Parts: sequence; C-alpha cells; structure tokens
Amino acid sequence: MAGEVTLTISQGIGTIEFFHPKGNSLPSQLLNELCNAIDTAGSNSEVSVVVLRSKGSGAFCAGASFDELLAIENDEKARVFFSGFGRVILSMKNCPKFIVCRVQGKAVGGGVGLIAASDYAIASEAASVKLSELSIGFGPFVIAPAVIRKIGVSAFSTLTVDSKKWKSSSWALEKGLFNSVEHDEAALDNSLNELATSLSSYSKEAMMHIKTTFWEGFEDLETELDQRARLSGKLSQSDTTQHILSAIKKS
Repeated sequence: MAGEVTLTISQGIGTIEFFHPKGNSLPSQLLNELCNAIDTAGSNSEVSVVVLRSKGSGAFCAGASFDELLAIENDEKARVFFSGFGRVILSMKNCPKFIVCRVQGKAVGGGVGLIAASDYAIASEAASVKLSELSIGFGPFVIAPAVIRKIGVSAFSTLTVDSKKWKSSSWALEKGLFNSVEHDEAALDNSLNELATSLSSYSKEAMMHIKTTFWEGFEDLETELDQRARLSGKLSQSDTTQHILSAIKKS
C-alpha cells in the first residue's frame, strides 16, 4: 500500500488525514500530497480552520520513509529527499488558517516537525516523541527551525542529543510542543472537536493576522530550509552514515 492523504470539509473545518501502513511514515509522494492538501484548505473560502491528523490508533507519524533513505545514491537526490518535510513546514507556515494537530500516538523525526509547525497541538497521553536522526548519522536540521520556535534551543538539544530516548507526552506538554494532553483518544477527540468548532466561528482575518505573529522572524525560512536539506543530504552520504545504513540494511 502506498498510503493516502485526504481532505474533507465540513462546517468550516478542513480535516487533512494522512495514512501509511508503516507507522504513518511519509514518503515523498505523500509529502507532496500533504503540501497540496494544506494549500487547498488554506485557499478554500469555506475553510476557517484546518485539522491535521493521521489515521488509526497507533503512531502519529514515523517521519520520513526509511526505505527511500536507504535507496538514495547521491547528494542531489538526498537533498530532494530531505526537502520533503521542509516543503510541508513551509505550506503550514504560509497557510492563512490556524492548523490544529491531533496527535494520538508516537511521533519521530519529521513527525515532530509537523507538530511543531502547527498552531496548536492536542495529544493523548500515549503521544511520546523522539528525534532519532543523530543516531543514524545526520541531524534534524530541516525541522529544527520549527521545533526551536516552539520549544526553544534547550529542549531541542535534549531531543537531539538523546536521540534514542522517547520523551513522554507530559514532557512535550511542559516544553510547549503540545498545548494540551488528554487521557485517551475519546477525550482527545472531544477536546479537538470543541476547539475546532469554536475556531470555525471566529474571524478568519483576525486568525490570519494572529498566525502571522506566530511566525515573525521566519521570512527567509524557504532559503534556510533548502540549505539545511543540502547539509542533511551531504551528511547522509558520508562514510559514517553509509556504514550505519548498511548495518541497518543487514539487520
């Protein structure tokens, strides 16, 4: 199965749901579809607020496709690969509507970036987070601006250095990655529906201007993300990373 991204619109709420059988990971095709869905919802006059969610009760998002990473052959293909989540983050930043993220389970790497790039994140207690990139041989460079914007350099460094350790939903709430944490998925959905319904009745113009303030200082983000994707791509092709990837292939 290749996975899917869907957009449904009802009563002013645009719900974007993504799915992939491998832990809701996001290969390049799905990242492109996710960008298109966010852009479409942002430009649709019937949408007042966007809800971003993944399908199922398991992981929220396992990050980029590891199968694609293993198949990369050169720096340029690696740059394109690492640009995927950067394009989604840009779409989320540029979307004139608030994006509320529903996080029901674990989030790794780029999945943490999606949460950080949202305007509000509601999670369940099962939603732990991890940035595993350093343990593979590179780093979470592309998502770093969005994550640091939300939780600061200190918490970002903790996630980055402790690359094999999961951080709990309570840790993510304390650091500001999550805005609220609910006991279970039923409570999560009740809280999400209540917030989205309220936001759908608010002034679109006011929310658009408020969102602009959330991203002040990030006017050159597109250029920065491209540079970070190039760095990630170069590191992914290094002897150190290739040795780690080869060991993973054999395991």
